[in-house]
Amino acid sequence: MRQKQKKPNHHAGVVVQCGTVAAVLMALAGAPAHAATTALPEGLSEQQIDDVVSRTQKVFGVPGVAVGVIHDGRIVFAKGYGSKAEDGKSGKVDNTTLFAIGSNSKEFTATALATLVDEGKLHWTDRVSDVMPEFKVSDPWITREFRVSDLLTHHSGMGLGAGDLMLFSHSTFTRKDVLAALPYMPFTGRFRSDYAYNNLLYVVAGALVEKISGQTWEQYVQTMLIDAAALPACQSTAPVRGQMDVATGQGGDGALPERATLKPDAMAPAGGVWCSVNGMNRWVQTLLNGGKTVDGRQIISLAQRDALWSPQALLPMPDSAAKTQSHFRAYGYGWFMEDFFGLKRVWHTGTVNGMVSYVSMLPEKNTGLVVLTNHDDYHATYSIALTLSSLIATGKSENWVNYFQNVAKAVEQKAATEASTTGPGSPARPFISLPVSDLKDYVGLYHDAWRGDIRLSMKGGALLMNFSKADGLSGTLQALPHDLFVARWQDRADDAGDDSYVQFERNTSGKVTGFHMQVVGSDFSFDVQDMHPLKVSDQ
Repeated sequence: MRQKQKKPNHHAGVVVQCGTVAAVLMALAGAPAHAATTALPEGLSEQQIDDVVSRTQKVFGVPGVAVGVIHDGRIVFAKGYGSKAEDGKSGKVDNTTLFAIGSNSKEFTATALATLVDEGKLHWTDRVSDVMPEFKVSDPWITREFRVSDLLTHHSGMGLGAGDLMLFSHSTFTRKDVLAALPYMPFTGRFRSDYAYNNLLYVVAGALVEKISGQTWEQYVQTMLIDAAALPACQSTAPVRGQMDVATGQGGDGALPERATLKPDAMAPAGGVWCSVNGMNRWVQTLLNGGKTVDGRQIISLAQRDALWSPQALLPMPDSAAKTQSHFRAYGYGWFMEDFFGLKRVWHTGTVNGMVSYVSMLPEKNTGLVVLTNHDDYHATYSIALTLSSLIATGKSENWVNYFQNVAKAVEQKAATEASTTGPGSPARPFISLPVSDLKDYVGLYHDAWRGDIRLSMKGGALLMNFSKADGLSGTLQALPHDLFVARWQDRADDAGDDSYVQFERNTSGKVTGFHMQVVGSDFSFDVQDMHPLKVSDQ
């Protein structure tokens, strides 16, 4: 989703150089003093990093950025740029500023399972239902055949973003609720054949960690990974009131909950970790070192680190493949991988709470890269990450800022065209006004097997839709002909990317019996198309 960009309030962060001075600066910034004792990798300079960050901030309107580089087993660069929030009043980004890393949390969940494999408490080939009997999907055969590894590889046969409506959009679902809803999720592809990115099964993977360890996912990840690897300024739960060095994502108000009211977030195993560039640098350093920390503690075995980085599901190639001389792309356990200028590249991105993160590693170069931004536009983060990854791999780079600027413009033009029509290839139709007496036909309580209750009510002559198990997910329905409406979500007034068509159904006597929905835009995490709510009451 894109929002109107604002001119950034740009500030330089802490500069990290090599040698003794750098060690002092890193210590003052909260990073370990030994973090900067070698030079940046050949082909990459601090000035090049500064330049691409500055250009990206100006082109895409990014308030704040943090960049880290790991090379030859050492953290050689960590620097913050710009502001913690869009308003530029929340202070400068530094090495300890917490960012939501989104789907880069998946690698923490996959690594948590890997530690249990190391301990002999679990095998990747175990049937999930044998370990967790409450696990069931809509197909009995797939339920029996579903292995632990299938939770992590995005080729279950469920559709793109299936079940995300239970995880995002102010959801109050618990992990237990998610497991109970699994049997009602449709399969739209072939089991272990068709790739479709999925957050829901990472939540199940987190529940599996809980089942075997006897701890919550948050406790296990915090103690066995974050604390064990000594990741500075990194946590498995959202920040709370009183934490000062926290970035605010695009569109966020910066308000943090009280610790006493903070509840476990069902989606955390798929996207709930918050971390600074110092913390992510140490995480990447540990992974590149075969799962061993700088002080010699083995977090996961080298064999299991390699298992995480082994291709499991093949992906289609992106349009940019020719520019990076890539011939394959695959997904492993919590990581993407591809050939990149003749080298293996292991990487992942994450988008949540108006922030985007990117981790990229070139194991044969013994080099890793971290990019964190508080701007809800992946084009900006990709511009920085691919520029720096290319420089590390080859010593030169495409103009990725211009490339992704053009991609962003094309996406905006396509969205504008689609928004002016009622569907691909259809002429635009104006909204119509219906009398209150007609609107009352739709009023009532509806129930969907996996998403729960949805209430339609009248207020001030308008038809309103409210979802249960969600804090504030409501919208106003605007009418089109033939029982078709568009739901305009109240908390998304500036972004129509997940406004939704609502097509009501009637029986032969003309009574409204239920409805289907379809997203107007392209936000796959608003997966209303998988629902089929039925009317259970006229009240």
